[in-house]
Amino acid sequence: MLEKFKISRKLLRELDFTIIATIVIIVVFGALNIYSATNMKFGIYYLKAQLIWLAAGLVLTYIILIFDYSIIQGYADIIYWLGIFLLILNDTIFKSTVNGASSWMKIGSFSMQPSEFAKLGMIIMLAKELSKMEGKINDLRNFVKLAGYAALPMLLIVIQPDMGMTMVCFFIVLGIFFAAGLDLKIIGGGILGLVTLIAIVWNSPLMEDYWKVRLTSFLNPSADELGSGLQLIQSQIGIGSGGILGKGFLKGTQIAGGFIPESHTDFIFSVVGEEWGLVGAIALLFLYGIVIYKLINIAKNSKDIFGSVICVGVISTLLFSVLQNIGMTIGIMPITGITLPYMSYGGSSMLTSFMSLGLVLNIGMRKKKINF
Repeated sequence: MLEKFKISRKLLRELDFTIIATIVIIVVFGALNIYSATNMKFGIYYLKAQLIWLAAGLVLTYIILIFDYSIIQGYADIIYWLGIFLLILNDTIFKSTVNGASSWMKIGSFSMQPSEFAKLGMIIMLAKELSKMEGKINDLRNFVKLAGYAALPMLLIVIQPDMGMTMVCFFIVLGIFFAAGLDLKIIGGGILGLVTLIAIVWNSPLMEDYWKVRLTSFLNPSADELGSGLQLIQSQIGIGSGGILGKGFLKGTQIAGGFIPESHTDFIFSVVGEEWGLVGAIALLFLYGIVIYKLINIAKNSKDIFGSVICVGVISTLLFSVLQNIGMTIGIMPITGITLPYMSYGGSSMLTSFMSLGLVLNIGMRKKKINF
């Protein structure tokens, strides 16, 4: 019975353990920063919870590695439409508002963020369809079909409204379409369409004043220092005060004083900047760089279109999320609810990140074509 859950040594030799080790280092480093941000009020609760999510993520990754990733292609429709179904439930029946957005589904004491799973479902669906089309994305019929599959979950996420996740999904689609060779004129038209959609949503009842202020406060945070600009100003003070080497672990005054809201989730990079300084920030970016470089190599060496597109989708997710999250903590990007992958506290984001990791590692592990 247990034999079914073993991975052959031949396949294990193809597994990139450097990626796994680097991700574990990032998660553990993140857990330490989460502890620093929460220990005054909650002791080791969040530290312990994050390490449990790490263990669960590694188990989930192993389970995904057992099965050939090509099997997933046959279940792409189910995975995609399940994600859509969860988004519809979230937008209608089980929605729970957090920080102005109804992006969380709460049933009793259990809560989850359906958009995280829908995002992964969208990547798998686009990969499956592009594989069926043999990569012929510039065929009008093919493009319209792909655009439809991409637009549906994004529209349901806009309704919440979760602008952060909408941005992530857009850049996932942009990355996949660009890598698939879509005509640059169409990409330009798509960006123009997004700008138009943003303008429409911005001036619609969906976009509450709270979100408008939140998204534009980074342009001039000092205009409302005690309101919409508080989080960014305190974050910049914390990161700036860290200097080159940082104040030291558990010695961050901005963090210990609770001056930075959401410092264990969205603004975890503020903790890194204050306590570990520029050196710690660069080290973290270096670790992300290793992971992204390795993932790109797996995408290039995949044996099929399905595997390559999944890799590109995961790379796009990771790259944009890192740039957006860090950017918003230093004031060069709008403030959204995008977490820092593998660093921020959160079960939904952590598990989907490890699911994505498992898929890419699976693709890399089975990159060699089987010859009969």
